[in-house]
Amino acid sequence: MVAEDPARRNTGPALELERVVKSFGPVVALRSGSLSLHRNSIHALIGENGAGKSTMVKIMAGLYRRDAGEFRLHGESVDFASTAQSKNSGIAVIYQEPTLFPDLSITENIFMGRQPVSRFGRIDRKAMRVEVEQIFARLGVGLDPDRLTEGLSIADQQIIEIAKAISLDASVLIMDEPTAALSGVEVERLFTVARSLRDEGRAVMFISHRFDEVFALCDTVTVMRDGAYIATQQIADTTVDELVRQMVGRDVTELFPKQETTVGEELLKVDGLTSPGTFHDISFSVRAGEIVALAGLVGAGRSEVVRAVFGVDGYASG
Repeated sequence: MVAEDPARRNTGPALELERVVKSFGPVVALRSGSLSLHRNSIHALIGENGAGKSTMVKIMAGLYRRDAGEFRLHGESVDFASTAQSKNSGIAVIYQEPTLFPDLSITENIFMGRQPVSRFGRIDRKAMRVEVEQIFARLGVGLDPDRLTEGLSIADQQIIEIAKAISLDASVLIMDEPTAALSGVEVERLFTVARSLRDEGRAVMFISHRFDEVFALCDTVTVMRDGAYIATQQIADTTVDELVRQMVGRDVTELFPKQETTVGEELLKVDGLTSPGTFHDISFSVRAGEIVALAGLVGAGRSEVVRAVFGVDGYASG
């Protein structure tokens, strides 16, 4: 585990990558990755698919080892050979879809593999529960520590992973596209938790393709393109247009220009489609030459409707 120098605690970066390179045979996934995360800050990492973001995260998490470049944690050079080394050094990664043990309680998942024991050599369940209650209170989360994780939403599972990171006293938290499957209310709760982590003095990295989230949550932003570092700037000093230009390497006057099309005959018609308990009285049509959006919050039934239309699932009427 990297010993943190108290003198650097509030001065130097918590984590630094400098000109990091990673190749897989002839394929260069990361040509020159650079990043600097500071305490009391939420730092966005953005770029198109294939820009190198995931490779950088996996190097920080100990899944990959860099081929060249510098990787420093609290000022000390590190080279993790496993995810355990990364976790023990204070780095936690919150993925889009966490993997928890469904038949264990929230508390048991948080302390998996490191349960405290009493003086009689037995697992101290009371101590575990008290610590989880304290963490949830700090985060403003109303989850029951004794509840099984089976059936919990993705949002709640992410909160459990964050609680696990706090119990390990992680100083760097990396959120890898955590909002992709969340509703608006769940996103706002996650943002509140992220801000509380920042205010506690932790360094938080946030990866997202949604510019509104980046500007609402983050303090600074780093742009990657084609496996290389492009720029780092304060959120307050940049714009969406500037970030897009840096991501694609050219000025983009219109991201999605409207095209004139001729709408043709009706190709698909759905009328009063109903599946009790799942969706009710769904009607829409799709014509040749048009794009129809099917929108709604997570759990609204969009996927279920499409599965029924496609024939994967049945329906009762319509």
